[in-house]
Amino acid sequence: MSNIVTELLHSIPADPLTGAVSIPIYQTSTFVQDAPGVNKGYDYARSGNPTRAALETLIAGIEKGAAGAAFASGLAAIDAVIKLLEAGDEILAVDDIYGGAFRLFTQVYQKFGITVRYVDTTVAENVLNAITAKTKLIWLETPTNPTLKISDIEAIAKIAKANHILLCVDNTFASPALQLPITLGADIVVHSATKYLGGHSDLIAGLVITKEKALGDKIKFIQNASGAVLSPFDSWLVIRGIETLHLRVKQHCANAQAVAEFLQSHPAVSKVYYPGLKDHFNHGIAARQAKGFGGIVSFILKEDTVEAANAFVTATTYFKLAESLGGVKSLLCHPAQMTHKSIPEEIRRASGVADSLIRLSVGLEDADDLVDDLSNAFKKSKISTDKKTFAQALSF
Repeated sequence: MSNIVTELLHSIPADPLTGAVSIPIYQTSTFVQDAPGVNKGYDYARSGNPTRAALETLIAGIEKGAAGAAFASGLAAIDAVIKLLEAGDEILAVDDIYGGAFRLFTQVYQKFGITVRYVDTTVAENVLNAITAKTKLIWLETPTNPTLKISDIEAIAKIAKANHILLCVDNTFASPALQLPITLGADIVVHSATKYLGGHSDLIAGLVITKEKALGDKIKFIQNASGAVLSPFDSWLVIRGIETLHLRVKQHCANAQAVAEFLQSHPAVSKVYYPGLKDHFNHGIAARQAKGFGGIVSFILKEDTVEAANAFVTATTYFKLAESLGGVKSLLCHPAQMTHKSIPEEIRRASGVADSLIRLSVGLEDADDLVDDLSNAFKKSKISTDKKTFAQALSF
């Protein structure tokens, strides 16, 4: 049997018309018809485009699903999944959730009668105990953003199936290079393809993959009806990124492990979040359900203040202060003021996002250079090594 990387590369077909080894970019809004309703498979680019269709077929195959749909952003992909629900339905969502998803759930869909409850999904029994007659969807991120919590997809999938509930897994942080939620029982997988799938910080895109074709048909209907489709050029960029995904992720993981181990030994750091560390809660589950631990590392400073975090994130050289993650160049951000700013402070802190928590997207630079950059940032920012615990930080 061929290696998965070989299968991936050769699942991208040559253009049947010209033999081009790169998927053509069909930059067109409409398609000539032979007669009304008689066409060559496409009529209008919102409804379908050959470049986008190639990406959708590719990602469905990689994720071991039956159907894929490409959207203009990760949030547009999440939005399409929520549109499967009706007023009165309930979502059980991971408590340490991406800020954009939290905003969409609470500020857009709750007013339409779709309620959301947040659960610590790192213990599967918590999910089982939280289910009600109204629960129609379980929403997981694993690893989570930004505290990298790990949930047992297979165990939660069994709970979902026994209760006739859909399970959706946001697989952005792991990517299909490391983790395949559908093979573990998930019904739906979503991606911000902006991140590891694109891989070069040069596009915005979202993907939805479904286990069953019937569910995929519903997503495709929503995609066409709502219109938040991915452009042909950005579809081509994602395909190009996927071609090197496995190679890039392998190096992301190796660099992140080195960075995490350095941070764990630094006197100015009180806590490091990385599933590859043996003391990480659910490290064993992460090792079992994924082929690696990813390229994201988060940590909390002993001086647990926003001021200390600001001093650090503005003192690095190779790690650039910016939103997003998953690109070839290293980035860092301060979630409390950036990615998770839309989450109320008390909810943010309760989920583990401390005032000084810093998230690193570890890139493909030399690992020693990245460690030196962080070491120099500690020196430049003069971060205190006096321990101020997260519990103490919660008191003011």
